[in-house]
Amino acid sequence: MKSFITAIGTANPAYGFPQLKIAEFMSDAVSMNEEERQRLFTLYRASGIRHRYSVLPDFGTAFKYSDFFKPGDKALMPSVSERMALYKQEALPLSIAAIENCLDQLGSFSKDKITHLITVSCTGMYAPGLDLDIVQSLGLSHSVNRTCVNFMGCYAAFSGMKVADAICKADKNAVVLMVCVELCTIHYQKSMNWDHILSNAIFGDGAAAVIVQAEKSSALALSPELFYCDLLPEGRKDMAWSIADFGFEMTLSSYVPSMIKSGIKELTNNLLSKLSYKVDEIDYFAVHPGGKKILEVIKDELEIKKEKCQQSFDVLADYGNMSSPSVLFVLKKIMQDLQNDLSSKRILSFAFGPGLTMESMVLEVVPSEFTKALEDDKEFINIEAV
Repeated sequence: MKSFITAIGTANPAYGFPQLKIAEFMSDAVSMNEEERQRLFTLYRASGIRHRYSVLPDFGTAFKYSDFFKPGDKALMPSVSERMALYKQEALPLSIAAIENCLDQLGSFSKDKITHLITVSCTGMYAPGLDLDIVQSLGLSHSVNRTCVNFMGCYAAFSGMKVADAICKADKNAVVLMVCVELCTIHYQKSMNWDHILSNAIFGDGAAAVIVQAEKSSALALSPELFYCDLLPEGRKDMAWSIADFGFEMTLSSYVPSMIKSGIKELTNNLLSKLSYKVDEIDYFAVHPGGKKILEVIKDELEIKKEKCQQSFDVLADYGNMSSPSVLFVLKKIMQDLQNDLSSKRILSFAFGPGLTMESMVLEVVPSEFTKALEDDKEFINIEAV
């Protein structure tokens, strides 16, 4: 049996800012001197990011319109409880926007068909949680099966997809809705610590929703062929996510790209060998846009052409790193690019997170029944002409 990703929807908050505008906020917030400011702007220019989104207006307004992040010392920064209250307020509407964008792609699809709900997030939590709020807001059955994937970081969409895939393979009537939502910017750290400076430079807010079904619809779909995970324990301290007194704190060292470089080829070979595929047989690479250096390291180490992973660079440029939804933004762009494609293709996808965890999967692109019918008609006409 197989599972099929039949639609992916995405959403971002109302506030969007150019990357260099955010840099102005960051330098002013900690009163950087000119040398520090120039170093920060160099980092932001080299990030590969043009634009990011936040649920807060602060990052483009230098404290003029919001009092959530107040100027002054760290003691004035919002507590964890205040940040969680903001998460509870903002995560649901952003999730619903992504879900609606997803379901709109399925035409007359009825929400009553949804049998399972998976929620994924690492930037906030509360109970009763986001899963129950989504059930209430969408009017889903109270008996819908619910699973929550929490605090797993940037690779968590893979964890959710594994659950959805297993459900669909076990139940031919299963229709799974998975929602990834992250409000990374509510955990802004006012600090000169380099880990915090780097995290403040790349993360943004966003949500993505996916419908996974046991039966393929008539539209283009992605079918997972295999998942594979590996660990690089030596990177345990270089990518971490912890709860502190003033928000969740990300540790993201500059060594992460080199660690991924040391393990990505072996990870890829181990995955593809199980399917008897070679790297040059992969048509698209959906890489989690964790950062520009990470994308470039993978491209160079696997010797793939940039056009095969261009969607990852584009998502990084337009949204930054949104943690778990990011790779789904990439897959959505690939699906959009393939809408009129008549041939079956394969996608290799990667994501990375605390541990250092390296997740991967191979997806088969299943063309829509409509485009396949058009291709069959063309072949028939050509035969008749002969």
